[in-house]
This record gives sequence, C-alpha cells and structure tokens, in this order.
Amino acid sequence: MALIYIVEDDAGIQEIETIALKNSNYSVQAFDRASSFYAKLEETLPDLILLDIMLPDEDGYSIVRNLRSNPRTRRVPVIMITAKTTEMDMVKGLDYGADDYIRKPFSVMELISRVRALLRRFNEEESVQLSAGQITLDNERHCVIVANRNTELTLKEFELLRYLMMNAGIVLTREAIMRSVWGTDFEGESRTVDMHIKTLRHKLGECGRQIRTIRGVGYSISVEIGEE
Repeated sequence: MALIYIVEDDAGIQEIETIALKNSNYSVQAFDRASSFYAKLEETLPDLILLDIMLPDEDGYSIVRNLRSNPRTRRVPVIMITAKTTEMDMVKGLDYGADDYIRKPFSVMELISRVRALLRRFNEEESVQLSAGQITLDNERHCVIVANRNTELTLKEFELLRYLMMNAGIVLTREAIMRSVWGTDFEGESRTVDMHIKTLRHKLGECGRQIRTIRGVGYSISVEIGEE
C-alpha cells in the first residue's frame, strides 16, 4: 500500500484529500505546516507528496526546492496543489522540481487519477532496464550497453544518461538536470552540464547523436538516431 503525505493547512481540503485517498486504498498522513512534515520525513519517506503552495511557515516552492536538493528525498514524486492559476505559477512549480500540478478547486476523481498516474510512472522508472534505440541502461548491474558493447561511464555520466532516458523525448532544462543529477540548484553552472553531455556523447559513439541540444533550453534524448 503506497504511503502518501498531504501538506495542506486548509482543514477542509485536507480532509477531502485524506478521505479520497484512503477510500482508494492508500495510506495517508497529513500535515498543516512544513515543520511537522519535515520532522516526519526524517522518520519515513512517502511514496508521493501532495503539496500546497500557501502554508503558514514556508511556501510550497521553497519546500519542493529543499526536497530536490536533498539526495534522500529528491526522487520522491511531488504533486503541487494550489489556488494559484496563472501559467507562470504552474511553470514555477514545475521548474522548482514538482512532477505535476493540480489547481483548486479540483474533483476527487481528478486527484486520484493524477496520483495513480504519477505513482505508475515512477514505478516504471525504477524498472531494472531502460532502453533508447541501441542504448540499454541496467540499473541493477549499473552498466550501459551500446550497440551490444559494454560502455564504461563515470557515476555522474551514468546518472545523467539515466535521467535523460527516464524522460526520453522530453526537453530537460539545465536547471532540472543540475537538480536531479547533481542535487543542487543551478546557479549558472551550465558548463558542468555541457561538459558532461560532451563526454557522454563521445562515449556513446554513433548513438551519442540521440542526445539533442535544444538551444537556449537544455537537452533531450530521442529513442533513435536522427529522430526528432
């Protein structure tokens, strides 16, 4: 049974979310402020977090940045739930590391559907092998096979390739790559990402062409060479 943490200071919304999730066979713990949520994280990591933006002691943007900068919590899925409705609010939440975004008011069916989809996605990402064309990454053996040959990668090169392959076809910003692979905020360190991409492409040989540069944004890996 998946464990879900709710961080929401509105008692009514917190109750609706809790009842809906429990009725869908999830285990739930709810918090009305960041401090109690952080304390519980030290004890047990959840399978997913529902995070409100407007909290009394810390805003949700700051919380999700803290989660993504901590190696222990950076892989926990986060859905931000908020009354803020502008596109910039949504982009800000996703840029800071949220995996999904639900606007208030929302339906119970939408909530459960989003939770199920995100949990399913993350379970798939934790599968033993990832593949993109002739590139196969084996998480269990911690090895990479390119065109039927073993390819030696450094730890960061392996993590970088894994993150790209987990999000195949999706354009990833340098900021997102820095947070996920290096566990730190961006702070202008574009050269770190660029140099690792360069060496990774070289080691992948012909298949290195699958890693595309999206000028002014970041990088994306395609399933096949030359695929857009």
